Amino acid sequence: MTDAPAFQVPFRRMAEEKKSDSFTIWLNKEERELLEKCKLILEQSKDSTVLKELAWIGAKTISRDETAEILAVVFKNKRKNKRLGIVEFEV
Repeated sequence: MTDAPAFQVPFRRMAEEKKSDSFTIWLNKEERELLEKCKLILEQSKDSTVLKELAWIGAKTISRDETAEILAVVFKNKRKNKRLGIVEFEV
């Protein structure tokens, strides 16, 4: 006999540890066009690989000290502009 449980719940992970992860995303027309452009720049044909590479590039970029300093200046300017009633840079 096996040690498997008599009843298994459908669509539930039976293993204790998650080995990998996946998810589904939906792209609108503009996002798809941007992804296709990035595929050419990165010279990669697979959507999933390009998305992983772009996530890696983005993570490396936003975690740099220089980027944090630039964002701090931008947010400081936004706070000052809001306090002073300056709205000419509103996007």
